[in-house]
Amino acid sequence: MNASPTSARALPFDETRRRGGPLSALLSSDRPRSKVLSALLLAILLLLAATPFLFSGSQPVGTAAKICVFIVLVASYDLLLGYSGIVSFAHTMFFGIGGYGIAIALERLGPTWGSAAIGLIAALALSALLAIAIGLLSLRVRAIFFSMITLAVASAAAVLASQLSDVTGGEDGLSFQLPQALRPAFRLLSEPVFGTAVNGRLLAYYLVFFVSLVIFLVLLRIVNSPFGRVLQAIRENEFRAEALGYRVVAYRTAASVISALAATIAGALMALWLRYNGPDTTLSFSIMIDILLMVVIGGMGTMYGAVIGAALFVLAQSYLQVLMGAGSAALAGLPLLPNLIHPDRWLLWLGALFIISVYAFPGGIVGRLRQAKQ
Repeated sequence: MNASPTSARALPFDETRRRGGPLSALLSSDRPRSKVLSALLLAILLLLAATPFLFSGSQPVGTAAKICVFIVLVASYDLLLGYSGIVSFAHTMFFGIGGYGIAIALERLGPTWGSAAIGLIAALALSALLAIAIGLLSLRVRAIFFSMITLAVASAAAVLASQLSDVTGGEDGLSFQLPQALRPAFRLLSEPVFGTAVNGRLLAYYLVFFVSLVIFLVLLRIVNSPFGRVLQAIRENEFRAEALGYRVVAYRTAASVISALAATIAGALMALWLRYNGPDTTLSFSIMIDILLMVVIGGMGTMYGAVIGAALFVLAQSYLQVLMGAGSAALAGLPLLPNLIHPDRWLLWLGALFIISVYAFPGGIVGRLRQAKQ
C-alpha cells in the first residue's frame, strides 16, 4: 500500500497551515504563532545582524558568531530528536568532521577558497556516508541500543582524532590561515562604516551569519514539508506510518543524513571563525550535552526553539560569570552572599538556572509562548 503525499496531511499531528504568497511557500508555512515569540526571534535576528556595529571589542562579535553556529547545530539536532524521535549521541562527530575538513584542507593545501571548498565537500561526503551507515545498521534496533551505538561511534571518533596527530594535530589541534579576504589585515573599504572597520574579520562574521541563516531556513522548510510531516508521523506512531506504506528506516536514514550535513556545515563555520579546530572545540562530549540542553530549553520539535535555546545558552556561558563577578563585588560588605555568587560558582548557578527553566517550561520556551497565546 503506497500512500500519496496528500495522505501525510491527513495525519492527526498535522496543524492548520498558514498559507501566504510564493515567498511564504518557498520558506515555510510554519509561523511562530505567538507575538512574543515573533518579537524575540526578530530581536535576535536584528541583534546578530548588527552586533559588529553595535558593540566594540572582540568578545561580543565572537559570542554572536558562536550563537549563529549553534543555532544551525541545535536546529539540525532538533530535526533528529524533536521531529524524528531519534536520540543520537554522535552529532558532535559530524560537527567535528566539518571542522577538521576545513582545518586540514586549509593547513595542508594552503589558505585559498579552493582548498576550503575541497575540505567542505570531502567533509560533507564523509558525513553523509557515515550517517547512511549508522542509519541503515542501527535504526533497525530499539531506541536505547541505537543511542548506545551512536555514543560508541562518537567516542571512537574523538579518540581517533586525538591519536592521528600527523593528520589532525592530535590534542593540540590545527591552526591555519584563512583566505586573504577573511584575514583581519584585509580591508574592503578604506574608511570605517559607523565607526567599524570593514576588514576580513567583519567579512568572516557575515559569512558565518548569512550561511547560518540560509541553513536554518532550509531546515525550517524541510520539517514543514510533506517529508517533515512523515517524520512526525513516524515519531508519533511508527507502526501506523509503516502501515500507511512509508518506509520508516528510509525516512529516518534520510533525516539522519540531512541532520549530519547541517552539523558538518556548522563545524566548518566554527573552524573558519576560530581559525582553529581541535578535539575540545568540536568533538567534546560536553558539547553534546550543551546541544541537548539547548533543544530542551528552546522547545523540541519547533525549530524556532533552536534560536531561543542557542541564544540564551551561549549568552549565559559567555556573560554569567562576568555578571556574578560584578554582583559579588557589589555585595562585598554583606555576609555569605558574596561567596554564594562568587564567579567560581558560575557553573553551579548555570545548572540551577536551566533546571528551573526546564521545570517552568516543560514544553520549552517556544512551547510555553505558543500555549500562552491559545
